Amino acid sequence: MITTYILYLVLGALAGVLAGLLGIGGGLVIVPMLNFAFELQGFPEVHIQHVALGTSLATIIFTSLSSMRAHHKRGAIDWTAFWRLAPGIILGTYLGAWIASILSTMVLKAVFGIFLYYVATQMLFGKKTEGTREMPGTVGIFGAGNVIGIFSAIVGIGGGTLTVPFLSWCSQTMHRSIATAAAVGLPIALSGTAGYIINGTGVENIPGPHIGYVYIPALLGIIATSMLTAPFGAKLAHSLPVDKLKRIFAILLYAVGTKMLWSAFL
Repeated sequence: MITTYILYLVLGALAGVLAGLLGIGGGLVIVPMLNFAFELQGFPEVHIQHVALGTSLATIIFTSLSSMRAHHKRGAIDWTAFWRLAPGIILGTYLGAWIASILSTMVLKAVFGIFLYYVATQMLFGKKTEGTREMPGTVGIFGAGNVIGIFSAIVGIGGGTLTVPFLSWCSQTMHRSIATAAAVGLPIALSGTAGYIINGTGVENIPGPHIGYVYIPALLGIIATSMLTAPFGAKLAHSLPVDKLKRIFAILLYAVGTKMLWSAFL
């Protein structure tokens, strides 16, 4: 058990540095790392991806609180947009956790692998453009929140990869979009974690200690170090060639995505 906790402390530290350095969501790093760690520990294949997703979202509760507080101090969060998105986000994320619970690990790995391809492509070739559109009406923004929530739960992320482009498309500045997306990560993480706990309750052969699909040793280890190392990663961003590092990381994401797809169909 001691070795297991050390492993997750290291994973959390690495996830925190990469998140702070490259500005990527924690789940993007944590899910494949947990997948690899669970395979090393001999977890039942049928549960690996579900537990990785549920645990990832649980860690994001803590990291998003820290990020939200930092952005709020700078007055960068658009709280009107946050509260308008929140209802659709909460329902969508819970629904996404339920959908994930009835999908096989193979399907979830394939979806995550394709998602990594998308993020890597955006890192290499995507352009940050600001739209000239107004925020949708009540029905439109509820639907947008549903889509962001459902997909975030299925891939175990805080939703920034989807929320930032949506808010930019709605004429928000990039700085404000990033800050608001960081805040939106909290309801995504809370609702998604609840969904994975409820839908994982009573499922047999999930390695313990766990609550539903949330694996406690990984949760504790990752939050203990990721919240400490993320500021260090952000500090490094001011002294290292981040654009070059992002290109290298994008290539790594292609490799990890390929591995996920390969393991899904073997």
